[in-house]
Amino acid sequence: MNNAQPTASPGRVEPFVPGRFQWLRVVVTGAGSGIGLATTVRIAQEGGSVLATDVDPARLKALVRAHPELDITPIIGDVRDDLHIAAIAAACGDVLDGLVNNAGINDGFTPLDEVTDALWDQILAINLTAPFKLTRALLPALQRSPQGAIVNVSSEAGLRGSCSGTAYTVSKHALLGLTRSIAVLYDTPRCNAIAPGGVATNIDGKVRSERGAQRLMRVNEAIAPPLAQPEQLAAAIAFLLSRDSSNINGVTLPCDGGWNAL
Repeated sequence: MNNAQPTASPGRVEPFVPGRFQWLRVVVTGAGSGIGLATTVRIAQEGGSVLATDVDPARLKALVRAHPELDITPIIGDVRDDLHIAAIAAACGDVLDGLVNNAGINDGFTPLDEVTDALWDQILAINLTAPFKLTRALLPALQRSPQGAIVNVSSEAGLRGSCSGTAYTVSKHALLGLTRSIAVLYDTPRCNAIAPGGVATNIDGKVRSERGAQRLMRVNEAIAPPLAQPEQLAAAIAFLLSRDSSNINGVTLPCDGGWNAL
């Protein structure tokens, strides 16, 4: 973080691997924008069939309209809704090859003493409970695929305490615990996570606590690398979902431009 706001990474095109996801079916949550949108498009460009879920129907409609040549099936709903989870499971059928738990919200840098019960419940419900419930529902289908894989989108805030507010930091740390538990307890699917730093997306970055934001800015000022583009994160996710990473399991891959090394 920086008072001047970090700039986005220089424009670049992330090359994709034609046919890497041919005949494979993947679920992506939060697919209407940012990392989820970029991941959906990349997997579909590489031959995959993507079940794209998002709470915003307009975003999903725009995604499908922009890519009529790709195999993208929109599923509108809230990841906190058990009926939505059941609808995703029904759409998957008996076999699912990949799951990207990407949907998430931020907490506006809110410190512990300013976190209301409502904010805590909202952050944990979307960032942790929803991935848990969806993964549990889709686990049988993922286990039927010889190359089933899960990628959970955590955050740099899942690796340290100096990147966001209390609820968001807790939720992203806990998501890494879920990742490791799945990796240990099951042979299939593999389960890994990525930990992005700053990314140029439209996730709600509204500051809810000036006190929390100012303190975290003092900690991070001048050391945060430039913002990544969603396509850069999508490339990492596609790698971890694919057979190229068949021997990688239970790993958290920092995708933060080297921020974690500082």
